[in-house]
Amino acid sequence: METSSIVTALSAIAQESRLKVFRLLVQAGPAGLAAGKIGEMTGIPPSSLSFHLKELAHARMVSAQQQGRFVMYSANFETMNSLISYLTENCCGGNPCNPISNCLPELAKSSE
Repeated sequence: METSSIVTALSAIAQESRLKVFRLLVQAGPAGLAAGKIGEMTGIPPSSLSFHLKELAHARMVSAQQQGRFVMYSANFETMNSLISYLTENCCGGNPCNPISNCLPELAKSSE
């Protein structure tokens, strides 16, 4: 991912309602959820939800697909994984640390 795309993605989820929606869609998996269900589960009014979904889609954090009379939204796992990879690219001084908890013992040792 380019730096501008990273900044756009981080900006999109740096807002409480959008972060809540994105996390919900990650939990829902590839099948995603209809906008009405997202609103119901988050308590976000439809007009606000529409705005937040548009912002997330613009940042390529979510995608939308028409299924009959519903629009199904799902997390864009490719973008999410690229963002995570970018943020952890130089983690732990270049040592493998997946999952991140493997880094913690090294950090504790270096502070002693």
